[in-house]
This record gives sequence, C-alpha cells and structure tokens, in this order.
Amino acid sequence: MFSCGSACAIADNPHGNGPFCGQTARRPAHTAGMKSSSNLSRDWNPGDIWEGYQATSLLEMPGLARAAGVARVLVKNEAERPLGNFKVLGGMAAALRAIRRHAMNSPNADGTAHRRLRLVCASDGNHGLAVASAAQRAGVRATVYLPHDVSPVRVDRIRATGADIVLVNGTYDDAVQCAQAAALAEDCLLVPDTTPEADHPVVKDVMAGYGVLTDELICQLAAAGNVQPTHAFIQAGVGGLAAAIAEGLHAHMYAAGRIVVVEPHSAACVARALREGRPVRIEGQLRTAAEMLSCGLASAPALEILLRHRAHAMGVSESELEAGPAQLLAAGGPASTPSGAAGLAGLLAASRQPEQRERCGLDAGSIVLLVVTEGPPDVTTASTAQDTDVHPFPLPSPAY
Repeated sequence: MFSCGSACAIADNPHGNGPFCGQTARRPAHTAGMKSSSNLSRDWNPGDIWEGYQATSLLEMPGLARAAGVARVLVKNEAERPLGNFKVLGGMAAALRAIRRHAMNSPNADGTAHRRLRLVCASDGNHGLAVASAAQRAGVRATVYLPHDVSPVRVDRIRATGADIVLVNGTYDDAVQCAQAAALAEDCLLVPDTTPEADHPVVKDVMAGYGVLTDELICQLAAAGNVQPTHAFIQAGVGGLAAAIAEGLHAHMYAAGRIVVVEPHSAACVARALREGRPVRIEGQLRTAAEMLSCGLASAPALEILLRHRAHAMGVSESELEAGPAQLLAAGGPASTPSGAAGLAGLLAASRQPEQRERCGLDAGSIVLLVVTEGPPDVTTASTAQDTDVHPFPLPSPAY
C-alpha cells in the first residue's frame, strides 16, 4: 500500500441501457481471461458481463409497512448481485466500455500495449471493487485510491482481484482528487463514478449501468399487477443511484411520485447541492457508520437529474443508520450494512416525525420503494432471511 501525499435481459435493446421483459440476452463468447485486443475492443453492455444473470429480488415487507404506517413497502435486494452490491452494474460495465473506447482510439496498439493499460479510480470500496474486477476480467492493470480509514475487509476484497491499492490520507473526496491527478500524470484510464462535469462519458456509463436495476423493477412491478410506488427512499453518496431511479421509474410511479434522497447528517452533500442548485463540497471528516455514503461533493450529472425530478433530501442520525440493518433483518429482510439499509433508516425516521412525514407526503396509502444496496462486505452475496411476512415478487429470470 501507498499513501497519497494530499489530503429481464439485455439484447437488441434500442436504448442500449437495460433489459426488456421476457427477452434473452446475448451470452458473452468469452467470460474469463480476456486479454486480446479483440475482447478489449468489445462493446460491453451490462448484460454481457455475467453468465446466468438473474434479476435481484423485489420483496414485499408488510412488517416494515406497519412500522412506517404506510400501505406497502417494497425492497429491492441488491445484495444478490455479483460482488454483493449494486455498484457492479455501473463500475464494471463503465470500465469495460472505457477500455473499448481506448482500444478503438489506439487501433495500431498490439496486445502487449493493451495489457500495459492501467485503470484508475477512487472509491469508498464498492466502485473500486467493480472497476478492479473489470480490469481483472479484461487482463489489464488497476489502481484503486481509497480513504485511509476504509474497512480492511473492503481493501482485501479489492486486492484479491490483483489491483494495486493507494490509501489516501483524507476523505473519499481527497481520494477522488488523487486518482484524477494520478491518471493524468501517468497516462492511465480514469473510471470515476462522480464528476463536476455535467457530460462526463464514463460517469454517464456508470449511471446507465444502474438502469439495469430500474428496468428489472419495471418488469417486477408490472408482473405484480402494475404496482405504482408513491415514494422511493434512496440512499446517496454522490447521488448516482437516486438519479438513476428518478429517471428510470418516473413514468412508473403513482402521480407525482416522490424521490427522497437519504444521507447521513455528517455527509449530506446531495441535500446541499439540491439547495444551491450546484455541487458544493462539504468540508470535514465526513465520518459516518454508513461508510459507502461518506461523500462531500455531489456528482453533477446526478444532480441535474435530481433537480429535474424535484427530489427531496433528508438527513439521518448515526443511531438511525446503525439501527437500520437490524430492523431490516428483524422484519425478514436481507443482511446488510448501515449504508445498504440507509433508505430504510430514512423511511422510519420520516414516519416517526409528523413534520417530516408531512413534508415527504407519507400517509396510510403510501407505497414505498427501498433499495438494499449491499450485503455485508465479507459475504459475496447475502440471502434473504426466511420469514412468512416477506413475499418475493414474481419475475421470470432471463439468462445472459
């Protein structure tokens, strides 16, 4: 390790960003050890990455609905994804597409030159794991910049892919700056999941990858009788997932469905950006139990979407974040973390505060969507606890 010196299925989709219901996607011709220039130049879509793809579960959880005083609570379980979290949808696909663009712009480079390629990114853990896994898949190198206090388990998972680790003496936002500087100085390929630029192609690829999640949801909601959520309580680091859900589900939510962005009080960068109409960095250590949400600057492309959809934002306390995983598990939901269950923490906090409940428009008829964004980091996938009060939504699971 080093220390930085500064602080459904996808196939023939005309939109190219998510699955159709009931279609079968192309299976990749090669799924491991991809080191040739022909594979590096492939136009990767999220559906090409894994064999045996299955949509993650959408669960109905009446116990949580009773606790929140709403009609229904639906929970999308992203702990079931490969690598155990939703970031694989964005970071891995975006990295492979970035490699393809690089290969197309260097048509005379041989296989040795491609293998010398290095991907660089900053992360709190999950995005870095996705990018490092993409590098391993493509047979290129990777360096992941992490804040110095990142969990050792997350460091070890990234290192196991063969990636180099750089620990930054500072926050996630400091790691972002270090990664940007290193990529520029060393002529590496930067694969960020956040940017101050409104039109960054790689960040847009990351967010398009998250669209797989919303396309699955559209199929699942339709299969369950065209259920229309009234609310989505979605946790945010830099805002990419919340923006993807706002964009992908707006036509499938009831009337003026509300997107509520949930953040730790200590790292509420999206709330500040929504107030000011532009990303503004929050200073300080940003310490929170929800370590995947410890971000001080919202992503500009995400903010643009959230503003357009008039998203709300709310902060939650550390005690509420820490209680979230146990509350989820007690209701029969999947094992998670304070980051992965932060949307639930926000819903329960809002439901208990009359002023916040009114501000969010929650009532006894509300249908609330939550996303469990990760399982415990020491477990690749986290299975849902068996409980008679939890009901999986039906969805045929097409295979890649």
